Amino acid sequence: MITGELKSKIDKLWEEFWTGGIANPLTVIEQITFLMYARMLDMNERRDEKRTERTGRPFNRRFKNLEQEMRWERFRHLPAEQMYKLVKDEVFPHFKDLAGEGTLFAEFMKDAQLMIQKPTLLVKAVNMISELPLDSSDVKGDLYEYLLSKLTTAGINGQFRTPRHIIRAMVEMLDPVATDRIADPACGTAGFLASSYEYLLQKYSSPESLITETIINDKGELVEQKIYSGDLLHEHRKHVDSDMFHGFDFDATMLRIAAMNLVMHGVAEPDIHYQDTLSQRFVERFPRAAKESFDVILANPPFKGSLDEEDVDPALLRVVKTKKTELLFVALILRMLKVGGRSATIIPDGVLFGSSNAHQQLRKHLIEDNQLEAVISLPSGVFKPYAGVSTAILIFTKGGETDHVWFYDVQADGFSLDDKRQRINIDNLPDLINSFKTRDKSLAVSVQNDRTSQQFWISRSEIAENKYDLSLNRYREQIHVAEEYDTPKVILTKLKALESVIQQDMEELEGML
Repeated sequence: MITGELKSKIDKLWEEFWTGGIANPLTVIEQITFLMYARMLDMNERRDEKRTERTGRPFNRRFKNLEQEMRWERFRHLPAEQMYKLVKDEVFPHFKDLAGEGTLFAEFMKDAQLMIQKPTLLVKAVNMISELPLDSSDVKGDLYEYLLSKLTTAGINGQFRTPRHIIRAMVEMLDPVATDRIADPACGTAGFLASSYEYLLQKYSSPESLITETIINDKGELVEQKIYSGDLLHEHRKHVDSDMFHGFDFDATMLRIAAMNLVMHGVAEPDIHYQDTLSQRFVERFPRAAKESFDVILANPPFKGSLDEEDVDPALLRVVKTKKTELLFVALILRMLKVGGRSATIIPDGVLFGSSNAHQQLRKHLIEDNQLEAVISLPSGVFKPYAGVSTAILIFTKGGETDHVWFYDVQADGFSLDDKRQRINIDNLPDLINSFKTRDKSLAVSVQNDRTSQQFWISRSEIAENKYDLSLNRYREQIHVAEEYDTPKVILTKLKALESVIQQDMEELEGML
């Protein structure tokens, strides 16, 4: 979440659009995103130029020799009228040309047009966007979140934006590799997919290709930032660009932003589609994606969306008969995964302990027919100020069966759990990631399996005995400290001693009088 000066800059930019005659919040977000995209194209071009100077390896240029005037750092210094004409007539059409004819991204960008009518507003917007710290991927993600929070529809149908540090922790625990196919069936702005790509860049960068440069953060401080080249991904580049990342969403507003987000990160042809993945049409339109297609699925699906039961895929209803989207999405993810594929999915706490037949049926399916690896309880303030819902992360593998489940209680995520979400010094996420990666199942049957601690193991048989309840507090043992109370005799002795002191004080007072 962004605060302080950066938040004020976005608010001021939003106000400039509003007073400049653009009142539709969706249009404002798209126009700001287009301009951020234009700047990011130039930033990424300069980044790749530096890498080429360092490594000697060529790259696909975003701007040919005759297109240099369309680069952000060139046109942002032009007079208002000249800048306006160039951006409208050349920069925006270049978005589609850059994507390539026939690509999905070109399809998203084909209707891109400059809706700003006043050259003076464009100059103000360009100047303000030039001041935003888009060098930082974390800040860029937060900027997107804050922009989207201004939508009047934000938070409706359970669409809560996932904090980037939570996303990063989930990605690190699943530890994707270069050959994986990664999906999000309710991708929103593609935060999980973009973070996965950033993680892979870092994982597949050789030490000699690492570049360190100094940038100014949102507090105005000079900080060092590492740039990961991902040079070891070179042999997998075609797969990364066209078949690694797959996103689906039925919110058209998000799709273009999601596509631009991934392209800005460096994915040439992200596979982003308009689709309700719970519907029957998903199987009809995308038969490969709908069944046993992905190695990794990361998701924070909508929790309380309204559903037309007649449109839900009957195959999902056979797994779990319900209208609840949070249950149906888990069933969907299991179907989309390859056997042996893994998922980290955020679910509301109700999925863990709900007593309905559907809740129990899904949990039983997770445990008896698949490998439920971990249940990670998150603090209820993680989604504030947008929502106070209590959530957990389920990590599971498709196929096999479960013998023990690892539980972990995240009590702090590095931010205060109130609406302000200010940074604090307590953060369990690094320990969560390390503990998950080094967890030892042999401890599950040893005396070291301490159920009073932050992490512990529970057997499948015990979970089954409790109607497959997966709530951490069901199994955690509380430490009860016996309080010592005085016996009546001790109390009477103390009262007599007190009476004696009072009597003595009264006698001394009478003597003084």
